[in-house]
Amino acid sequence: MRMSMNWLKEYVNLDGVTPEVLAEKLTIAGLEVEGIEKMAEGTNLVIGKVLTCENHPDSDHLHVTTVDIGDEVLNIVCGAPNVKAGQKVIVSKVGAVLAGGFQIKPAKVRGVESNGMICSLSELGVDKKAQTEEQLSGIYVFDEEAPVGETRVLEYLGLDDTILDIGLTPNRADCNAMWNLAKEVGAVLHRKVTWPSCQAASKIGTAGSFKIASKTEKCPVFVGKVVNHVKVGPSPKWLANYLHAYGIKSINNVVDISNFVMVETGQPLHYYDLSKLPHHEITVVDDVEMTMQALDGQDYEIKKGDLLITTGGQPTGIAGIMGGEESKIDESTTSIFIEAAVFNAVSIRNTARRLGLSTEAAMHFTKGIEPMAPIKAVDRSVQLLKELAEAEDFEENVMVGTIEDSVKTVTETLIHCNTLLGTAFTMDQVVGVLQDLDLNPIVEGDNFTCTIPSYRTDLNIREDIDEEIIRLLGYEDLKTTLPTMEATVGELTDRQQMRRSLRTSLTGLGLSEVVTYTLVSQKFIDNALMPLGEAVALAAPMSEERKYVRTSLMMSLLECLAYNQNHKNEHVNLFEISSVYAVDQQQERFAMVLSDSLQNSKLNRIDIRSDFFTAKGVLTETLRKLGFAAERISFQENNIDPEHFHPYRSACVMLGNQCLGILGEIHPVLAKELGIGKAVYGELKLDLLLESKASKVKFSAINRFPAVHRDIALVVEENIKAEQLMKTIKAAGKRMVKQVEVFDVYQGEHVESGKKSIALSIVYQSEDHTLTDQEIQEVHQKVLARLEKDCQAVLRG
Repeated sequence: MRMSMNWLKEYVNLDGVTPEVLAEKLTIAGLEVEGIEKMAEGTNLVIGKVLTCENHPDSDHLHVTTVDIGDEVLNIVCGAPNVKAGQKVIVSKVGAVLAGGFQIKPAKVRGVESNGMICSLSELGVDKKAQTEEQLSGIYVFDEEAPVGETRVLEYLGLDDTILDIGLTPNRADCNAMWNLAKEVGAVLHRKVTWPSCQAASKIGTAGSFKIASKTEKCPVFVGKVVNHVKVGPSPKWLANYLHAYGIKSINNVVDISNFVMVETGQPLHYYDLSKLPHHEITVVDDVEMTMQALDGQDYEIKKGDLLITTGGQPTGIAGIMGGEESKIDESTTSIFIEAAVFNAVSIRNTARRLGLSTEAAMHFTKGIEPMAPIKAVDRSVQLLKELAEAEDFEENVMVGTIEDSVKTVTETLIHCNTLLGTAFTMDQVVGVLQDLDLNPIVEGDNFTCTIPSYRTDLNIREDIDEEIIRLLGYEDLKTTLPTMEATVGELTDRQQMRRSLRTSLTGLGLSEVVTYTLVSQKFIDNALMPLGEAVALAAPMSEERKYVRTSLMMSLLECLAYNQNHKNEHVNLFEISSVYAVDQQQERFAMVLSDSLQNSKLNRIDIRSDFFTAKGVLTETLRKLGFAAERISFQENNIDPEHFHPYRSACVMLGNQCLGILGEIHPVLAKELGIGKAVYGELKLDLLLESKASKVKFSAINRFPAVHRDIALVVEENIKAEQLMKTIKAAGKRMVKQVEVFDVYQGEHVESGKKSIALSIVYQSEDHTLTDQEIQEVHQKVLARLEKDCQAVLRG
């Protein structure tokens, strides 16, 4: 909320209060002031009149001017393209300090003396967004009435104002209205606040024929009023200045009144040119699909669920966001229809986000409006239209729904208040605060009953009243105490230890950790790997790209890979540890993606390519360090999700009989769609690892007895897997077999059709003695016999 100090003075006396002091007091009271901004800066300024303007003799763009500033005539060299004789302009005299600390000094510009500067608004620090194209392109030119020699230039321009940028918490939507914000300032400063007297100003007029209706529950209240005569023209200077301070450009007196009242009351308004409405009827609907043109001249696609203002079945505005082009107020307008409605906050937010229309009206509706705001806004509109637009010939208010100023009271006791807060406030202190807040406390013994104003929708229970008391009396009254807590040993939980071990292991292998967005689009949900369940959709997402809470890490990590590859980053190997969510479910997962090379050193001629087996090794080693030995981990055919992975190059990672996740090469079709190269991806469920008992990682001395290597080539049926052979060898050799490795698989010449040859390397080693040839031969024969019996494997000749 942008709060103008000058505008605020209309309601509360700020004598002796600097912007800095007010900012500090408001921040302490809970309304954090995030910035203090002067609308313009400049000292030693004066209004001058350009007497002469000649081209500079040594420049094709500079001008040599003489400027009358009342008490003297100055020679000034000016480079602005729009400077002319007869203009009244802003002159900064020698010694002036402008925005950014720029100081004006006497100078010679290409041999011509210059004593001062003719200024543009930008040189005074005026926001460029608040300037017209003409003002941005050159110096500022006053109207003919500007008094030459006037030194209060910023005041004359309406730029002698300071803006406080206030960050409001969600529960204080009432302070989006200047009137209510003034009440807050009055309470903080203990000063009286006076709102403009306009109550019941709209209760005038004759019976009319204008009809309004609402065909949706998303518009429970709609107040309208016909004004049959208004005069459109420029806004008075004070009105344009206040809107400028807030950040709204002045258009004309009628449109400016609607914006001014919105800021004052917090109620967005829309004024329609009555003559441009084809029917004297307005209906609010939410079941239309069409394209319509709004006030900004752009076409917008309306979908079912969007609130739409129609007249005679034709659209005339996007409800709560922006009116239509065909009914806008312009110089030819002579009669208007005033709209003040209440629209569903979630519906307005969703429509505004989808259409990319972040208007002031949408912001107010989204944050919440007090129940009485529509009536207050129409009352104030009628008052200002009479004063500033010669409004007359009114019709009676028309309304859909009901507005009731229901009286809400909350009772609290001083004992409960002080006990809850840990304070010792007196009844006089408490009553003083509540009176400043217009809560009109009535005291009966230890009890006090507050009547809640309609705009304080955040006050409902007695604890809310206690919060108001402490924030205004000051948290410094709270006693300093040490918390009482049980002494515990500081140590990591099992989950924290697992995360740390994973990070240490993977970063040691050359992978980089990433943190990606938890919120994703519909596309990510549709392409989820092992989705946890039904995705959770946000009620009011930031955008369609961040509408769902992800059910898998896959698409997020692959998107990150694509980003890096598109930016020509090489050897991108990433991992992420994060939770995924579904309706009533949560699960922590680990994911990794390898691309190009895991390790590469041209000097040492090392190039470990990132393929399925590299990723398998990384995964196996990482799990081993977590206490899950390779014997407990197996890889089975991927029959869970073959769509995301290359055929025959993926596997389910098994811990016993449980599926931890999937590891494999990304399917070429998906890789092309995402714009990535060859990559291997794996995703595991960490919760399953936590539920399983990990073995303690033990360290032992290097075996000092020699190992014996034997290579064998076995001919087996095509359906026999190498893993089955390896398990059989280990079972037969027992502790004597230290390692089994496949080093060749062959089908073709010299191997019978329907069979294949698998070559394996076996390492025999004892832990307590050197093996003899006889011992090695005996165990080797056992292995071969077991292979023949269990796998029908025979040695290849």
